[in-house]
Amino acid sequence: MNNNFFGKVILAGAGPGDPELITLKALRYLQQADVVITDRLVSPELIEKNVKSGAIVINVGKQAGENSSTPQETINQLIVDYASQYRLVLRLKGGDVTFFSNVLDELKTLVENKISYELIPGVTAASGAAAYAGIPLTARGYSSAVRFLTYYRSVICNEHSWKELATTDDTLVFYMSAEVLDTLVEKLLDNGISPDKYLTVIEQATTPFQNVHLFNLWEYEKKMRGVKFSSPTIIIIGRVAALHEEFQWVENTTSSSSYFNSVAEPAEQIA
Repeated sequence: MNNNFFGKVILAGAGPGDPELITLKALRYLQQADVVITDRLVSPELIEKNVKSGAIVINVGKQAGENSSTPQETINQLIVDYASQYRLVLRLKGGDVTFFSNVLDELKTLVENKISYELIPGVTAASGAAAYAGIPLTARGYSSAVRFLTYYRSVICNEHSWKELATTDDTLVFYMSAEVLDTLVEKLLDNGISPDKYLTVIEQATTPFQNVHLFNLWEYEKKMRGVKFSSPTIIIIGRVAALHEEFQWVENTTSSSSYFNSVAEPAEQIA
């Protein structure tokens, strides 16, 4: 390792799945990078078709409940190690680089090691999922605001928060919350959510394996409790969710396959 040299690190969002949703700027860096450190929720097709010959691709996937997920400390060290050896390192994240990611840890690592960096935004999963499900998140007459939330591990809300979420007219978009969806729905029902609010569950949004499920919340509670959804999943709750039925333009798949790579895949050298 050469401690007198650090290349540049690019922190970029690759979009929610469809490889054509990456920005031109992020794509240019992907095609130029010497090393690509990529999350699980990045299109495998995007990587395979665009890395340059000889580039090193490191898969550092994370998935709730998987022991093979890469610890954040390991990712931080990989960024430093490769930046000390190569001119351009791309840290590629699914969706947008700043939405519900560990970018803060990585930024702190870069600053502490005096490594030059750049952040490039991407299409976040909420935008991609809503568009591919035909749901305008702030449709006039339905909602004038949208909230991006996570109920991961059921620790984010107190009882006052649940009451406010149940009664707001804002559209609610939950990331990383499929594992606790039963509890989420139960909390909203217990706190008096209006019967004209709907729930849309979008599995593997913008990919060939996208599936969209639309429910009245009471219907979900009676018929869908305990159902497991494919990762990644975006949950949209509000009056706008019902618009999926009218404006759906992507048909559901009949496949239960996973579009994204397993978290356990090792790093690989691309010839």
